[in-house]
Amino acid sequence: WLKLVWARVASGRCRWAVSISSGDQEGRCGRSAAAMSIQFQSQNFQHILRMCNTNVDGRQKVMYALTAIRGIGRRISNIVCKKCDIDMNKRAGELTTDEVNKIVAVISNPLQFKIPAWMLNRQRDVKDGKTSQKYANFLDQALRDDLERMKRVRLHRGLRHYWGIRVRGQHTKTTGRHRAFADAGGPRKK
Repeated sequence: WLKLVWARVASGRCRWAVSISSGDQEGRCGRSAAAMSIQFQSQNFQHILRMCNTNVDGRQKVMYALTAIRGIGRRISNIVCKKCDIDMNKRAGELTTDEVNKIVAVISNPLQFKIPAWMLNRQRDVKDGKTSQKYANFLDQALRDDLERMKRVRLHRGLRHYWGIRVRGQHTKTTGRHRAFADAGGPRKK
């Protein structure tokens, strides 16, 4: 028999799903207990991986787990997995040490693995003119350096950052009069 049930999916959300009802035991939300649990086959499964100074969730699929690293989005993580020949259905905790090292190598030197320059997040850097992919601590450092350079050269953006007011062209005459967004600029001098 086919029946439509309100089922809890692996992500935790409930949605309508078609269930084949047989004589087996059904758990909560009309699903069998075996379908509710994700079973990890490998003995050396890691629930948390340390990759590029970031804790990566081992229960997620590799492509989505890599997006936990700052500066790595879904598009870049997708192409990194393809360059490393990693199965997209594999969980991040099932990766071997060689695969993890390969992923880190591709992320740190994407141009050597023929990832196109237009996909990278740091094109024609101001200091050295090179194109690269900034991630994790390197991304934070690059953004901090950019901000300091803008303040030092006294660009309009740098001055507005320094003053702690809106930078991206928003209206400020009537909005943001309380200190909620002004605290982002740092502590105010009294």
